Amino acid sequence: MLIATFNINGINGRLPVLLRWLSEAKPDIVCLQELKAPQGKFPQAAIRATGYGAVWHGQKSWNGVAILARGSDPIETRRGLPGDDEDMQSRYIEAAIGGVLIGCLYLPNGNPAPGPKFDYKLAWLERLASHAAELLAHKIPVALIGDFNVIPTEIDVYKPERWVDDALFRPEVRQAFRDLIAQGWTDALRAMHPEERIYTFWDYFRNAWGRNAGLRLDHLLVSPALSKRIIAADVDRQVRGWDKASDHAPTWIRLEG
Repeated sequence: MLIATFNINGINGRLPVLLRWLSEAKPDIVCLQELKAPQGKFPQAAIRATGYGAVWHGQKSWNGVAILARGSDPIETRRGLPGDDEDMQSRYIEAAIGGVLIGCLYLPNGNPAPGPKFDYKLAWLERLASHAAELLAHKIPVALIGDFNVIPTEIDVYKPERWVDDALFRPEVRQAFRDLIAQGWTDALRAMHPEERIYTFWDYFRNAWGRNAGLRLDHLLVSPALSKRIIAADVDRQVRGWDKASDHAPTWIRLEG
């Protein structure tokens, strides 16, 4: 089973990129972030024509998350992260596919920090940790997948000293991510590449892609029931070099069985 996450950065504008990658990589499950499209503008027909069912949580111009399943329709189990009934941002959707519960998330960026956006990010992380603990308690195969907007360690960023005050790398955020992992989750990409400098995002500015000045922001956290099934994990970094590409590249794990 191949499970991937891809911040598409505008699904309608980059639909050809997504469809090409789906046809070439043939992932079984895909989590998408930053759809930047309202609920009624999701390109369901084009995606289904490629062989994928989908559930999605859209929002005009911003955010938006979706889960795709090859050859089947995801069974939606949750829309929106619990813990704040007033939070209307489309950042979380959850579905069951092939015996695995998938939580697709787009965590807030949080900049500028400090400030209200950073406070929202920290509160969102607290809500995520609470929900994640509940999921683990069920002792079922679960994966939390998406753009976490967290640079976990110095090896995950090209020049750590330049990011010290950024909301992606501030100590509070990195500690919250460590606390989340400590619940019992496995950071699958890092587990398979423990010492490799590996990135999933390259900014459009300052020739970041050409210089390989990247960040690792896209993570696949898996429960103990899935961690023992991981046989491979990597980044389809070539997709970042395609015409009209997203600034993120698809990141994936392959599970046995």
